[in-house]
This record gives sequence, structure tokens and C-alpha cells, in this order.
Amino acid sequence: MCRPHVTGAAHVPRSGPAILAANHLSVLDSFLLPALLPRHVTFTAKNEYFDGNPVSGFFMRLGGSLPIDRESAHSAQVMLDEAAALLERGELFGIHPEGTRSPDGRLYRGKVGVAWLALKTGAPVLPVALSGTEKVLPPGASVPRPARIGIAIGAPLRFDGDHTKARDRRRVTDEIMAAVQKLSGQEYVPAYASSLKAAANGTP
Repeated sequence: MCRPHVTGAAHVPRSGPAILAANHLSVLDSFLLPALLPRHVTFTAKNEYFDGNPVSGFFMRLGGSLPIDRESAHSAQVMLDEAAALLERGELFGIHPEGTRSPDGRLYRGKVGVAWLALKTGAPVLPVALSGTEKVLPPGASVPRPARIGIAIGAPLRFDGDHTKARDRRRVTDEIMAAVQKLSGQEYVPAYASSLKAAANGTP
């Protein structure tokens, strides 16, 4: 139904840990990417994806995603600790550094959890660019539609720095987002997508 076109799959290591850092256009991103790779990938997904829509909830559970309460700093840290444990066991972990779906197809500033993971565990980061997934399941839709999707996986990135230092986390996150933008060709917005959504909804 999706007629997927995947490039760069050879960058995914056959064994050992790696972090897949992907842009975020659709609820289905966290399912479609793992479904098209030869190794299992555990993704993080917000609680609403599990409970708010039966279609997305089915796919999230099928893919073994980790739920996260985005309103809770404690929940976010618990998720990062679980992800670090997965990586230390030699598994693959996927994350959307933007933290939420793009509201308009552009690429937004990344949150620093991805850098915390990379610097703490030493795992390489694979930048990933998804395209067309927002046409398969647009915001508000409950039934997937046929559409062509693309997945481009970049070469692994390794970083030096201290995961406890905010400056290092910000630098690494920005480098990861630059690599994702180079693959996706999206316009980059140096602001958080969540802030734009909050402003549109009239919340402070």
C-alpha cells in the first residue's frame, strides 16, 4: 500500500547498538521505519498514540514502542534510561528528536534527549529522513491511505562530549538535526514544533 523506497539501509549495523534519529511527519513513522528494517527497532511514542486512536495504538503496540508522557520530565527521563539500557544491550533505538509531529512539513529544532543518549552510551547515531508518511495517515485521519513513502538513512555519526553538560547536548543535537535536514531537504525552523503548536492553540 505504501510502495516504500528505502535507501541507505546498509548503514544499519548488523549487530550492536545504534540510535535512529528521524524526522516526524505522521503517527505511523514509529511503526513504518522499524517495519522496513532487517533488525528490530524500539521507538518512543507519546501516550496519546497508544490511547487516542485505535489504529495508531495497534501499530505502536505491534512495534513494541516505549510510551512517554511528554508533560512529565520524570517520565521522559525514565524513557531515556530505558533506551540507554536497550543500547547497552546492543539493540537499536529510534527517536524523533523534534518531540512531536511537524505541523506543516518543515523540520523543527531537536530536543536534547537524543544527544544525552548518544553521549552517555557512545552509540552511533543514524540520521533518518522520512517522506510521504503524512499522506498515508494525515493528522486527524483514522484510516490509512495508499501513498508512496520514502526512507533515507544516512551514514553513522559519532560524537564526543559530556552528556551532563547542556552545551554538549545542544551542540550534538543541532549536528544531528543538520544531518537529518540534509537528507530530507526540508526547510529548517530554529524553534520547537511544540511551541508553535501551543501558540496556535492559544496556550502559554
